Amino acid sequence: MSIGLLGRKIGMTSVYDARGRLCPVTVIAASDNVLLRRLTTENDGYSAVRVGFDSQNESRVNKPLLGEFKKAGVEPKRFVREFRLDADAPEGEINLNVTQFQAGDYVDVIGRSKGKGFQGVMKKHNFAGQGAAHGSKTHRRIGAVGNRSTPGRIWKNMGMPGHLGDRRVTVQNLQVMQVREAEKMILVSGAVPGANGSYVIIRPAIKNPAGRIKLHQEHSKQSQAAMKAPVAKKPEPATEAEAQKR
Repeated sequence: MSIGLLGRKIGMTSVYDARGRLCPVTVIAASDNVLLRRLTTENDGYSAVRVGFDSQNESRVNKPLLGEFKKAGVEPKRFVREFRLDADAPEGEINLNVTQFQAGDYVDVIGRSKGKGFQGVMKKHNFAGQGAAHGSKTHRRIGAVGNRSTPGRIWKNMGMPGHLGDRRVTVQNLQVMQVREAEKMILVSGAVPGANGSYVIIRPAIKNPAGRIKLHQEHSKQSQAAMKAPVAKKPEPATEAEAQKR
């Protein structure tokens, strides 16, 4: 049963896929995922499992969370998150190993983006900026943001300078390129939010494109079969003698 994993972003490298193409991948270490608690609809109002990752010193954990770790009989964990689960799913089938994913699967990876601090509109919102010549007094500033007397205010969602990054980001539909069970690592295509060493959440893709790809392949096969099918011949026009007989 594939529910998700907690992991740590190691960094990026590149591997060859089945077609021989060199693809950039992100290496995620997903070892030591521990089941802390099973939440049920009767007691908690929803069905889920609480998972812990990456051990830490007991003195750095608050007492309520420390009691939960002791009740589960595990070391205190630094990164704790929940994964939703079907209410009728047996606890024995919950797999918290990297083997719950296979090469070719699509996953969503959730992380915290790198904090960039206070940034201007050119970096934050990709604004073009103003004139770069010597006569221009401002080069990278936002410029006029209001309108005339009507409406006499600044429009909503106007891009402004401000804090950039350091927020929860989800990257969807990343393909699993390799699953290294011995090293307990997962290699996913493309980039993953966060700095090297930051925590990430890996879960099965919500908008899984595999179904759409399969449907597209079926449509392609049907269209190809229709093109290869013999075309019915048009009836030849009747001669004058046959037309008189009719």
